[in-house]
Amino acid sequence: MGDIRRLGVLTSGGDCAGLNAVIRAVVQRAVRTYGWKVLGIKDGTMGLMDRPLQYRELDLETFSGGVLREGGTLLGTTNKGDPFNFPMPDGTFRDRSMDFVDGFNRLRLDALVVIGGDGSMNIVSRLCERGGIGMVGVPKTIDNDVHGTDYAVGFSTACAVVTDALDRLQPTAASHHRVMILEVMGRDAGHIAINSGIAGGADVILIPEVGYTLDGITRKIRGVLNEGRSHALIVVAEGVRTESGEKATVAQADGQIRYGGIGQYLTHALAQRLPDVETRVTVLGHVQRGGAPDARDRMLASSFGVHAVDLVAAGQFGRMVAWQNRGVTSVPLEEATIGPRSLEPDGPLIGVARGLGTYVGEEDPARATETTAETEGTAAAQS
Repeated sequence: MGDIRRLGVLTSGGDCAGLNAVIRAVVQRAVRTYGWKVLGIKDGTMGLMDRPLQYRELDLETFSGGVLREGGTLLGTTNKGDPFNFPMPDGTFRDRSMDFVDGFNRLRLDALVVIGGDGSMNIVSRLCERGGIGMVGVPKTIDNDVHGTDYAVGFSTACAVVTDALDRLQPTAASHHRVMILEVMGRDAGHIAINSGIAGGADVILIPEVGYTLDGITRKIRGVLNEGRSHALIVVAEGVRTESGEKATVAQADGQIRYGGIGQYLTHALAQRLPDVETRVTVLGHVQRGGAPDARDRMLASSFGVHAVDLVAAGQFGRMVAWQNRGVTSVPLEEATIGPRSLEPDGPLIGVARGLGTYVGEEDPARATETTAETEGTAAAQS
């Protein structure tokens, strides 16, 4: 790649807290240590695909105020439109990958720092490979499902938001003697649910990686009530399926199918099994993405941004910065972009939750399978 003089940085995929802290760290390290010029690409890959190009110069003055503390991303981001199969206004699809490469070259950039999740980094890494562009990745996602790193930027703040929601739901649950269900994000991984569920004292935590039964949930709630408590808290990850194995999804106005509805499903199901107990559901949704990053996310973002620039300076491209063994390191991008990282069904946090008496699905996987089969058989007989 030769000497680096002009560095590009972009955010891609869903937003989260801590993105601006990463961008700040990239600029601080690139400008102060190496004397480079940094260009921020607007709206992810679209900034290099649009004509005219969408970008802004980032300097020390940009971050002289409170940007470190702000949620979201000052550059904007996108999680729509595959550049290799991009939807056009006339309804057709076209490969626009070389538009991205051409935009990079027009700005005379020497390398690119990409802040994204496993999906968006996979796409951008393929774009960079096609154009011979040196890329370093920074993992960010509230779902914390990127391989190769213990933590991604945004996860800690999202967990703090969920825990705060549980802290607020508990008093109203106790006041009205209700079961409160909190549906949280996470896609097909239960990292947010298990971490915040433990921190928030949930009685039931449902995650996509472990099968459950409605009878199991009912037994747990009855047990809590029999112990003398008048209320209970349930945390359910959005990717959890119904007892019969169906995904809970909703169709968006743009035609995309997204997770949503498992909390409502559980509300109706438990109302039938616990007719004497009021059940309410709260869907936290995008509240988990917003707000100021907490201290851990600011520290993680700053460490990642500095290390990413150092990798660029050393010519170590095709890598993603990562947090392992209480420190920052890097891993090959091909190891980090193999798909979402799920929880291990017998992982330590699941053991902790069960040690606290929390119902985290069936400990015997066969039991959940057998109960699902029984449910499907009963439904078939009734139809």
